[in-house]
Amino acid sequence: MVKKLSVVVPTYNETDNIRPLVTRLFAATKKAGIEAEVLIMDDESKGTPETERIVAMLSAEGYNVRIHVRRRSEGRGLSSAVLLGFEKAKYETMLCMDADLQHEPESVPAVAAPVLNKKAEFSVGSRNIRGGGLGFDWSMTRRLISSTATMLARPLTPSTDPMSGFFCTTKTVLNRAKDRCNPIGFKIGLEIMARCRCDPVADVAITFRERVAGESKLTMKQNIQYVEQLLYLYWDRFSWLLVLLALVAMLILLAITQVVLNVVF
Repeated sequence: MVKKLSVVVPTYNETDNIRPLVTRLFAATKKAGIEAEVLIMDDESKGTPETERIVAMLSAEGYNVRIHVRRRSEGRGLSSAVLLGFEKAKYETMLCMDADLQHEPESVPAVAAPVLNKKAEFSVGSRNIRGGGLGFDWSMTRRLISSTATMLARPLTPSTDPMSGFFCTTKTVLNRAKDRCNPIGFKIGLEIMARCRCDPVADVAITFRERVAGESKLTMKQNIQYVEQLLYLYWDRFSWLLVLLALVAMLILLAITQVVLNVVF
């Protein structure tokens, strides 16, 4: 039986990355024997007309790619874009990845494999296991922030990289708690793992590459939203005392992030 995979890619001013992302991704899935579709979930921006043009050209060239441009009435932000993309996905198995090529398209078959092969309910492209890592140098401050943010999320999931935006799951799993998933913030993978109580979770080693084009979208606002997200998830899972302790740790994290601009978790 042919394995089928819907790949949802949230975008905002990522025009320069669309063609290399799509062509490299389909080369990888074809080699792996996976029938894939790519759904570009674009938050309307000045780059949207050009992004639509590129997607139309790729579709005309035979690539199974389509775009949905979200108007402001449909909401904004990465997490809500991913959730809407999963609703619109054609196939049962769905993968989310960034458009900026920091997630290598060649890694898509490996990240999807545990779910496609029914070995896991949720799989994560992890930087934090043997064989994974960073393809560029992060400053000590950024490493500290990333490690702290990861540590705060670890009680909610067995994944070694709960901050990852490179993950795979199924419609069946998502439907367990789709209506309770918080569409605010950037860490939708963590939200799904925690709300849907995914088990088992599989980590797959990836190399997180340096951004090829465009600019980082992460700001202090997203850091605050992450703290808010953690509080809701802790409240859903643990007692009020643990939530209080988590709040103290999160305030420490926010204090650290105030000294860093354009933080990348």
